[in-house]
Amino acid sequence: MKVANILEVKGTEVMTVRPGDTIRNVAHRLVEENVGALVVSGGAGTLEGIISERDISRGLAVHGPNVGTLLASDLMTRGVVTCGPDDSISDTARVMTNRRIRHLPVQDGNRIVGIISIGDILKYRLDEVMLETRVLRDIAMAVR
Repeated sequence: MKVANILEVKGTEVMTVRPGDTIRNVAHRLVEENVGALVVSGGAGTLEGIISERDISRGLAVHGPNVGTLLASDLMTRGVVTCGPDDSISDTARVMTNRRIRHLPVQDGNRIVGIISIGDILKYRLDEVMLETRVLRDIAMAVR
């Protein structure tokens, strides 16, 4: 199975913020959208970075209560690891686990076509296991 299979179910909407947005605005947006990370983009689908709840927590630990006045570009993760729609789910899960990444933008060429989370992968794998269980149970019952 491929990352594209997750995007077919989840959708391809990518929520973004601009590098010049304040951390206060980024935090409000994370809460508003009920997501754990946002792509940082200067526009036209560019990928400049990603900013997550973890980045903001670390920013708070380093910068204290004034963290809200910093910019997204101050705390975002640069050099973002991405995957492609044709990448296998198991390989993508391995990368996310080994690199301790919870959110992974999906790029097709230079274009961002989605974002997946470790939760999306877990849900997909769980649905896959549940389907296999039902099929095996049906086979076992048919053989009796």
